[in-house]
Order: sequence, then C-alpha cells, then structure tokens
Amino acid sequence: MTISRRTTILGLGALPLLAACGNGVGGRGPATIDARVDTTLSQLYADYPATRDLAAKSTGMLVMPLVTEAGLGFGGGYGRGALRVGGATVDYYSLTKASGGLQIGGQQYSHVLFFMTNDALQTFRRSGGYAAGANILYATPERGETLSAETTTSLAPVIAVIFGQSGLRLGATLEGVKYTRIIP
Repeated sequence: MTISRRTTILGLGALPLLAACGNGVGGRGPATIDARVDTTLSQLYADYPATRDLAAKSTGMLVMPLVTEAGLGFGGGYGRGALRVGGATVDYYSLTKASGGLQIGGQQYSHVLFFMTNDALQTFRRSGGYAAGANILYATPERGETLSAETTTSLAPVIAVIFGQSGLRLGATLEGVKYTRIIP
C-alpha cells in the first residue's frame, strides 16, 4: 500500500485537531469541572490580584479552566467550563473554535469572561450558542502586570481575561469562539 504525499499532509494536519479534543476536562461530570474552575479562579486571583475587583463588579463569570487549540493550516480548539453567578455554578458550557489560514502549532490557556452588565449576562444565557464578537474587551496580562477594573468596566459589557498560556501557536486568536450550554 502506497501513501501519497497529500494523504500524509492531510493526516498530519488532522492530528492537532484530534489532540485539541483531549484537553483533560472531558466528561467526568460537574464535580470535576467545578473543582477545576475553583483552581483556575484561585490561580487568576493569585497571579492578577486586580481581577478580584473585576469579579466583584461583574454580574457573572464564565470560567474556562483549560482551552486547547491546535492548527496546521486549519485549526480548532475546545474547552469546558462553568458559568458562575453570585459565586455559584448555574450552568456548564463548552467552547469550540475553528479557524483557517496561516497558522501552525498548539497552545493551552485559561480564560474568564466577566459579564459587567446584567443585560450582557442575560443575553449570554438566553442564546442558543453565544459567539464572541466585538462587544468583548480582551485582556491578556503578562506576569506582574495589573488590570484596571475601573477603566474597563465602563467600556465593555463583557471582558475576557486570558492567562496561563503554554505552547506556541502562530496566528492564534479568540475570534470565532462559540460557547454552547452543555450537560456534563
């Protein structure tokens, strides 16, 4: 049996997509997701103390403990997390992403969406699938950098804080991310 060059390239291109699905948060149930959300929030608050003020001013938070992205030409990403309102989990969500273009590599990161208005939170909860768009302010703090909750809360109804990045992926963005309510 002879394997063509085209088949080999397509097969290698599909491997990162398959790896993106095995991000370790898989279907072990709500207790596992909640434990990972707690750990993620503890790490966020320890590394970026100003995010405590952001959390206090928010009406809800969607916490994605681990998002895995990979791509070689075409790419994808996946993660699972929980929506917390008033400190309690009210729903579970998955994050999916598909992309194309000049990209190569893989990365993992955590992120939290802070809903700064009740209207933004209700829009998110009522939607069948929420696509991240222009109404979100993205913050990617480096270690030692601070986030100012005072200036950002008046500018955007939703603030995404991305942190804990590992790996290398050229051309990675959060554009096109879709959040869908799940039953773990």
